[in-house]
Amino acid sequence: MSPRHRLNLLADVREGFELSLLSTINHQLSAIRPFRLSPLLPLFVPFCAFLWLPPALATENVPHRPFALWADIPEPGHFTFGAVYEESEAYHILIGGKSYNVTSHADGERFGIDINQGYLSLQYGLTERWAADLSLGGTTVGWRYFDNGSVQSTTGLLDTSLGVRYQLFKEALADQLSTLNSQLTWAPTLTLRVGAVFPGTYDQTFAFAPGVRSVAIEPEVLLRKHCRWPGLGVYGDGLFRWNRTTGNDQYIAAIGLFQQIKGWELDFGFRHLQTISGDDIVFDPNNPGGLLYPRAVRENNDSIEAGFSYTTKHHFRYGFQSRTVFDGNNTDRKFWVGGSIDFTWGTR
Repeated sequence: MSPRHRLNLLADVREGFELSLLSTINHQLSAIRPFRLSPLLPLFVPFCAFLWLPPALATENVPHRPFALWADIPEPGHFTFGAVYEESEAYHILIGGKSYNVTSHADGERFGIDINQGYLSLQYGLTERWAADLSLGGTTVGWRYFDNGSVQSTTGLLDTSLGVRYQLFKEALADQLSTLNSQLTWAPTLTLRVGAVFPGTYDQTFAFAPGVRSVAIEPEVLLRKHCRWPGLGVYGDGLFRWNRTTGNDQYIAAIGLFQQIKGWELDFGFRHLQTISGDDIVFDPNNPGGLLYPRAVRENNDSIEAGFSYTTKHHFRYGFQSRTVFDGNNTDRKFWVGGSIDFTWGTR
């Protein structure tokens, strides 16, 4: 048996154990009824991350809402339910400063590295300043190029994101400015988040798998601020992700503009992903099947993100978002598109 086959067999054994354990955990979680969350939850979240230490691999893909939307928090006792669908396609990979075409053609169509996924995003307002969020769902990725045109894929649960947020400042509305101290009118909506990431169940040995599949802790800062032009504002989102399993820590920074017109919002910004350490992908275009994809890949990329949304008077928010990678290393040039729907329901 070759070394590669032995590694695959070991990964299958580990994944079988993980699937069994995750199934038990999911069954127990489904039986939990709504309850009042403790104010000690911010201390509990980072602790949880150390309780789960499986192996990891592949591209960054933790569920996360774009355009610093998490800077806002639900009112106390209110739930915000969100459903998100996303898909991406990539026909080029970026390695060592070069771009390689990885397109396969079959039956008059072209195929690249394709991801389809969906997840649920739940938020709950604990107090006027505290909120908790949970994002979980499923994903699948497939490609043909690296196996001589044969379809290869992996499917499983996405990496799960759990976090708590504390809103330091909340931007005053225009009709409130006259009643506030002038020293506070500059304040943006500024929120701190501490999150934990729990690994999904997709195959971590699959090249360009849809996630790093690592336990992680991520402190984060989110900001949204209106400018003098009516409805125009800026947003910022920065996080550091300590990947406890793989050690290839990452930071992500996004900055952009939004324009609000009645119930509509338009968003446009720049996003950078930087992996602090890790290994490079080894690829020979003359031998695609010999692709060597490391367990802890050092993925870096720059992308443009854009979207729009509409919020009804009944607090339903319908959104569309996209993101396209235009530069990077050890990554594929993904073009993401997705849609979402959110609504808020109060228990108080």
